[in-house]
Amino acid sequence: MAKAKRVERPLSPHLQIYRWHIPMLTSILTRVTGHALVAGVILAVWWLIAAATSDAYFDLANAVATSWFGDLVFTGSLWAIWYHYLAGLRHLYYDAGHGLDIPTAEKLGWACIIGSVVLTVITIFLIQ
Repeated sequence: MAKAKRVERPLSPHLQIYRWHIPMLTSILTRVTGHALVAGVILAVWWLIAAATSDAYFDLANAVATSWFGDLVFTGSLWAIWYHYLAGLRHLYYDAGHGLDIPTAEKLGWACIIGSVVLTVITIFLIQ
């Protein structure tokens, strides 16, 4: 019986083989932003519970929520909401059978990323 020649190669795809593509990045960002929104929700709920509990506890929660850390969490959550919204619209477009070719998928991915940043900046300027 002839022996098959074994080819030495990685057991699974690795970043040395694959390079980053926009559809891959947007898929990962959709999952990450969905999970990261939890941080903003936890901070907001903690602030609301503290407001209902006591003045001293609210002062602590308000100090955290209005600090640089709170601003970072809430701004990141705002960006995540916009990104998640635009990614959802993109997936509705995909579900209708449109935009499934690679050039269109890349353009839609860039539109989600750039659009979410632009909408976040516009929202920040409108609420200040």
